[in-house]
Amino acid sequence: MSDTPTIPAPAPQKIRCDACPVMCYIADGRAGACDRYANHDGQLVRLDPLTVIENRARTVGGAGGDADGDIPLVPFLDTTWDGSIVGGDRQFVTAIGAGTTYPDYKPAPFIVASEYDGVDMVTVVTEGIFSYCGAKVKIDTDRHLGSECAPVRADGQVVGHVTTSEYGSQMLSLGGVTHLTGGDKKEGRVTCATLLALCNGAAVDLAIDGGAEVTVQAGQAPVVNGLREERMRVGCGSATVGIFAAQWQGLVDEVVVVDDHITGVMSEHQAGKVIGWEPTGIKILGRRSTPGRYFQVAEPGTGWGGTDMTDPLTILGPWNPKIARPGLSLLMVSTTGEHAAYYELDEDLRPVRMEIPDRLIPSTRRIEENCEPALCSVLFMGGAGGSLRAGVTRNPIGLTRSVQNALTRVTVGGAPAYVWPGGGITLMADVTQMPSNAFGYVPTPALVAPIEFTLRRADYEALGGHMDHIVPLSEALEGTLGRQSDHVLSGRRDVARAPGAPWPARPLKGPRG
Repeated sequence: MSDTPTIPAPAPQKIRCDACPVMCYIADGRAGACDRYANHDGQLVRLDPLTVIENRARTVGGAGGDADGDIPLVPFLDTTWDGSIVGGDRQFVTAIGAGTTYPDYKPAPFIVASEYDGVDMVTVVTEGIFSYCGAKVKIDTDRHLGSECAPVRADGQVVGHVTTSEYGSQMLSLGGVTHLTGGDKKEGRVTCATLLALCNGAAVDLAIDGGAEVTVQAGQAPVVNGLREERMRVGCGSATVGIFAAQWQGLVDEVVVVDDHITGVMSEHQAGKVIGWEPTGIKILGRRSTPGRYFQVAEPGTGWGGTDMTDPLTILGPWNPKIARPGLSLLMVSTTGEHAAYYELDEDLRPVRMEIPDRLIPSTRRIEENCEPALCSVLFMGGAGGSLRAGVTRNPIGLTRSVQNALTRVTVGGAPAYVWPGGGITLMADVTQMPSNAFGYVPTPALVAPIEFTLRRADYEALGGHMDHIVPLSEALEGTLGRQSDHVLSGRRDVARAPGAPWPARPLKGPRG
């Protein structure tokens, strides 16, 4: 046995990550609080792979790909340029997995030079930390989900509110700085987790005060109170009357299309009048707007046509005996065709329900055929007019003006972004147009979203861009980070472009007219 004292091995050094305001000390082999960065042998590593969009059609389950048509993750060491042609019309480096500019004194992680159709282009790539952000959610259903301004909850916490109804859809506004940072810690944490899940394409259960419980997932049908919604309505009751007036003529004496917004009555409606529909003496219990169009026939709900009705006859008053007659036929139908009932008046002019005659079944099916599938749409919305602009240019207002003048194209994970008019760079983007798992988070709490700015090289120089940090596309594809970055990348993921999406590297025409 040796008398030499054993010298304990030095404790692994922690490194400090400054990719967000939390500034975690990370021990070797561990990840930071965000799970986005880790300490590997003293080196700060961005764990999510850098995502590159390839200009090829996305094929579900294609050879070598997963359900998104993606090529599996490979280390950069295995992706050294093989001599094949690279160009701005073939590959686009997104900000997914690139890293951030925080604390905003340094240029973006990638400033990539490429050529598109003979034009020298630059794409500035960074992940942005957004506390001013949220999601606008469109749910295709005519069922009443909740009153306007009603709180929307996830895990018991208020994460947003109902806004209003659009044509055949219910709209929610989720997130925003008030819920992320204006409430208590739990509210902020749950709001951030809800936004992260929705923007990454996961299903989220929401409960609306005084309304419905709904499961929302981008690109999927909503589930309302446990029932999967099948169809988006064909139109309001008035529109449905107009669309199908000629197809019902001669088959039935009266048609009522029940709808929470406008209930249509064929014999009174202008469409019925002009094709010679005879009066029937029907009376609707609701607020008459214009001939054959009624508001407020019932309370909003999840029954017939987005009302609380289970029996449509409750909206009918007594028939005018001077016009109505025994045996008069009546079809009542909802705007999706989900509900339909047929009646004939008895000797006392009371509607008696009967089987729908074969002659009317094709028309109710035609309503169903003309309804589009019900889907949930999730748009990420955020303000990019803040400090991340310093990673693009030494003169941030130059970027704002370049975007507003349509000289700079803004994309989110390669997906086209709509930029709001007015001040700043406030944008919206469809999360289904982005590669999977495009978003991350930091515990402040805030969402981490990819953002790319693409413009002509000459325009980039004119707005005060970091010209000395530009790297060729071939180097970016190899994961060669600029000297401004203090981390390394874990690997690269190649994905196909989303169907129908414009190629993000194309130059804009600008300026806006």
